[in-house]
Amino acid sequence: MKTQHRIAVPVATSIGVGLIIALFLLPSGSWATESVSGIRALPQGQAPKDARLGELRTTHDDYHPWSPPTTRSKWEQAAKRLRRQVKVAVGLWPMWPKKSLEPVIHGKIDRGDYTIQKVYFESHPGHYVTGNLYRPKEINGKVPGVLSPHGHWSQGRFHEASREEAAEQLAKGAEEYMSGARYPVQARMVQLARMGCVVFHYDMVGYADNRPIPHRDGFSDVQAGLWLQNKMGLQAFNSIRALDFLSSLSEVDSDRIGVTGASGGGTQTFILGAVDPRPDVAFPAVMASTGMQGGCVCENAPYLRQGINNIAISALFAPKPLGLSGADDWTVDIETKGLPELKQVYGLFDRSEDVMAKAFPRFKHNFNQVSRELMYNWFNRHLELGESAPVEQSDFWPVPPKKLSVWNENHSFPEDAKSASALRDYLTRVTQERFQKLVPDDRSDLPKYRKVVGTAARVMLDRGVSGDDAEMAVNQTSQITRKDGVEQQVGTVSRPGADEAVPYLLLIPENNTSSSNRSSAVLWIDEAGKNGLFEQGSKLLPDVEALLDSGKMVASIDPFMVGELRAPDAESPPLDVNSDYQGFTFGYNRPVIANRVRDILTALQALVANAGVERVDLVGTGQAGAWVLLAAALADEEIDRTVADLNGFHFTDVASTEDPMFLPGALKYGGIGGLAALAAPSSLHIGGVKERDHPELSPLRQIYRVTNAPLTIEKGNLTPDEVTAVLLTE
Repeated sequence: MKTQHRIAVPVATSIGVGLIIALFLLPSGSWATESVSGIRALPQGQAPKDARLGELRTTHDDYHPWSPPTTRSKWEQAAKRLRRQVKVAVGLWPMWPKKSLEPVIHGKIDRGDYTIQKVYFESHPGHYVTGNLYRPKEINGKVPGVLSPHGHWSQGRFHEASREEAAEQLAKGAEEYMSGARYPVQARMVQLARMGCVVFHYDMVGYADNRPIPHRDGFSDVQAGLWLQNKMGLQAFNSIRALDFLSSLSEVDSDRIGVTGASGGGTQTFILGAVDPRPDVAFPAVMASTGMQGGCVCENAPYLRQGINNIAISALFAPKPLGLSGADDWTVDIETKGLPELKQVYGLFDRSEDVMAKAFPRFKHNFNQVSRELMYNWFNRHLELGESAPVEQSDFWPVPPKKLSVWNENHSFPEDAKSASALRDYLTRVTQERFQKLVPDDRSDLPKYRKVVGTAARVMLDRGVSGDDAEMAVNQTSQITRKDGVEQQVGTVSRPGADEAVPYLLLIPENNTSSSNRSSAVLWIDEAGKNGLFEQGSKLLPDVEALLDSGKMVASIDPFMVGELRAPDAESPPLDVNSDYQGFTFGYNRPVIANRVRDILTALQALVANAGVERVDLVGTGQAGAWVLLAAALADEEIDRTVADLNGFHFTDVASTEDPMFLPGALKYGGIGGLAALAAPSSLHIGGVKERDHPELSPLRQIYRVTNAPLTIEKGNLTPDEVTAVLLTE
């Protein structure tokens, strides 16, 4: 990991309640500092008070705060948004196609009162889920099913502690029997089967029988990010398919399904509970907390925890019964940090008693007998198992790990098993085919496109302000000063609670000083920020003067890490991305380009709400052309026309996760054209297209044809004169 200057994103949620413009004006007659760097909102060397210029959030932060909504209606709105955030992040928006499972079940091992069998099936073609099926020997009628991901124990499902390690566990009181001390993972399955449950214990990717894809490699490069392909999503889909398998068994009661796992298996437990409505009871052990959020690539994904934490994701299980355990690790404070927030959410449903957490600080990270018995009793109560309480672990006859293996001489490892690259090629091909079918042939298909791509875009770009918020009251402090016949305002613009400060410039021509006449404005975003409106120092571009002469207001900002909105000592690149896996960075922090789009939307909303503007034309020049197109896609009814120069940019050209234009998921949802198509029916005039028929622009052309919306695409770059000519054409 590099040790450069870092940039943080505040943990406030993206649901805004309006916008606040805070104009920090200098004394009258000297409304801005003029220097070689042009017009400034703040003195030279002083950075805006913007939390994003601080430290990055990382998975290993000591505390990841989250405040749940205080009413049930607000929680239900937030839960809908958060659930979609999780689905987009792990690549399950939309859900992958499900092929027929055709599971192979073989090799029964009889242990008297329970049996164990070996299972494998394909989740994706050529990707095999493997595990063991534990069944009670005697089954009468329908019985509960339990799904059990193992977590990051050595050898996973095949975990076997040494005799010395087992003796230590016995001495500490963590285990009562040598069987459980040496085989704690098996112990969990055996006891649940003895309690009357059918249990499927399945492998994480790259563990035990699951191969040939390594657990930590193969899904961390820039292309995996652009297509939103990640290990967490692969394992989440495996869990969904494992639940499909368990629920398909004739003896399993699909209305009594439990899920429990520890450590990384705990992550899989609460992620499954967030994305799939079928589990009825959950117990993620030693994982969910306000501390460390998951140290493996399989527990992280871009966008997953932006503004939230694992407690928020776990709360999506409400109001169904949820139990958690903690140990002497990052979960040790679960009873005081995490459980109160969960109690608050469950209390909104009058179900506070259906969430529980208990820490056992005398033990290190574990799912030992003490915490397992907490889980057994939770499941006994909520799966209605009818066991006498309290349920205690019993001794058992372990199976040597090699005998639990799915693969043997009669069931050899499949020759068609896909490598990471082969599986990713398949996923990319499926994504492309499904996206092409999603692009509408007529207006009736447009709502589906907007739901799928629009939802993803709001997660990726953090729109942050709903349509209702546009009508909320906005506070503004302003000091009128004039220069060369133009009213000029400079300061910072922000959103309430966001702890952000975007340098802002507003120019109001002399013939447009009446509040009743301020109906037309141009928000011009340049890659150089607000100083892109000037030739040198404070001399406006002739084209900007032409717009002012026509009576239009002109505004601009310094978006994130442009102009003044950067720390004085900031180095390039503007974001220090984790070199092992981008999900460790973008799972907690917005990409640079997303922050820039957010800032454009903040300025746009401020213009509409504060300046009495009825018509806004949005302009993007230089690298900012792409930022502006993405902002236009999320601007609802606020933009009349967008004029943007792409300067040859397409997301297929992004070759590094440190590129400020890197946007995870961009290619999955159609690239710059697929996302910009959401701007329809607003008028688009695009220049600087490298190739007139570039594939990324195909969905844009199609949707604008379907909506009969005005679209102009030019191969050559747009000059300021050409931009102004478009804007002055009514």
